[in-house]
Amino acid sequence: MSAALMDGTGKPLIAEAAPTTPRRRSLTLVVGITLTALVVLTAVVSLVWLPYPLSDVSGGRLDGPNPAHLLGTDRLGRDLLSQLMVGARIALLVGAGAVILAAILGTLVGLATALARPWLDDTLSSALDVVIAFPVLLLAMLVVAVQGASLWSATLAIGLAMSAVIARLTRILARRVLQEQYVTAARTSGTRLPGIVWHHVLPNIAPTLGVSLALQFGVAVLAEASLSYLGLGAPPPNASWGRMLQEAQGTVLNAPVGAIAPGLAIVALVLGVNFLADGLRDIADPTRRHAR
Repeated sequence: MSAALMDGTGKPLIAEAAPTTPRRRSLTLVVGITLTALVVLTAVVSLVWLPYPLSDVSGGRLDGPNPAHLLGTDRLGRDLLSQLMVGARIALLVGAGAVILAAILGTLVGLATALARPWLDDTLSSALDVVIAFPVLLLAMLVVAVQGASLWSATLAIGLAMSAVIARLTRILARRVLQEQYVTAARTSGTRLPGIVWHHVLPNIAPTLGVSLALQFGVAVLAEASLSYLGLGAPPPNASWGRMLQEAQGTVLNAPVGAIAPGLAIVALVLGVNFLADGLRDIADPTRRHAR
């Protein structure tokens, strides 16, 4: 037990910091896993079962929740629960696809920038700063405007927009690793550059990159919902949470569930992924974990 400075009465002048318990950290991780798993489970179930086909308009228009339609129906008589389940699948597909694309492209560009000569490094870094200055949604809209609205276009647009953030982070992390003494020793022993990158750089930057990619997943989900809200996402008959919000905005007073359900679904997935990333950050960074 560490000693504290005492005054004349024997009381400590500076109160010792309370020891950090793992309960708070584990609670964040558990909440993140639970929320994310619920959305993933909903998406998986939607692949094999839906309460009603998306094209079924046999329900009453703007019906409230009832035994036949647990969340009610929209203005066309379609089941809201079925749309919500398919929307979970779309959100996960676009989010995962965009993150994978951003991880591959961003890591390659970031490593190339970190290993480049100083003048090329400065040029590429400035270019990345310019791209990062634009909002992800704006860049995604530009790509979708060229490619046309589709599920693939939304994934490509969001992935390209996020790759600049991953590239910049990869460059910073890689340059830090390349300055370590064990990398210098590896170079002195004759290890080629690909071997240094594979055996030293990538293993050391992977944990931090993984946490950043988890956070970017939440950004991708919000971007996909925004694109769909603007009519630039996956076209019908695909159901998207963003388009559900757009279609429900005119009837939100008469049938509020149509707007509340997809809104809560977006919040649940984004919060779940962010909590999960926060928990992973604690695991990947012991110094941050003990500092809490």
